[in-house]
Amino acid sequence: MATYRSDEGWDALGDPTRRAIVACLAEQPRAVGELARELPISRPAVSQHLKVLKDAGLVVDQQAGTRRVYRLNPAGVAALRDQLDTFWRRALDSYQDVVDQTTEEDS
Repeated sequence: MATYRSDEGWDALGDPTRRAIVACLAEQPRAVGELARELPISRPAVSQHLKVLKDAGLVVDQQAGTRRVYRLNPAGVAALRDQLDTFWRRALDSYQDVVDQTTEEDS
């Protein structure tokens, strides 16, 4: 199983087509052909985008007969969420510091 690499995950999601692929896979696992039918790009282009997402640890694939079915990698998605939670907590803490400092100055 691929492991999540933080910089690669954010870089991979910087592309709107890859974000659209992730959104599709969030609904349900899909093969390349299924994704290509839902997106305005070719099957080879979908495959290239999936490779980037897989290398970043955001998707995994599994052989299903003659197809490869892709799904989101829960560990990779959880790592992104953890980072966002950390950013959010830091922003709220900084905001609280500004509010506390303003309150002290007004007293």
